[in-house]
Amino acid sequence: MSQANTKKDVTKTKLDLEPHQIILRPLVTEKGMHKANRYNSYAFEVNQMAGKDDIRRAIEELFEVKVIRVNTQNRKGKSRRTRFRWGTTKAWKKAIVTLDPEDRIDFF
Repeated sequence: MSQANTKKDVTKTKLDLEPHQIILRPLVTEKGMHKANRYNSYAFEVNQMAGKDDIRRAIEELFEVKVIRVNTQNRKGKSRRTRFRWGTTKAWKKAIVTLDPEDRIDFF
């Protein structure tokens, strides 16, 4: 049995997350602002248990916009060294949300 088949899909849970529990924070970066201006796409750090439908629902409720597409990425934690020990940063999930051309999200 391969190891890829033994992993549990955490998005298939019976938990109903609230919108403020799904969207953890917006990712305001130089690349993200370029995508927002050119393609009307915004990046967010989201809860790892949230699926694309949950993310779409949360963005539409919190910001009152119409979502066209949701792309997600599972980001692996990087290994880091602190003094004499090795550790890793936490793994996280990134969502890139494309909005309807008439809608905008203003972070500032």
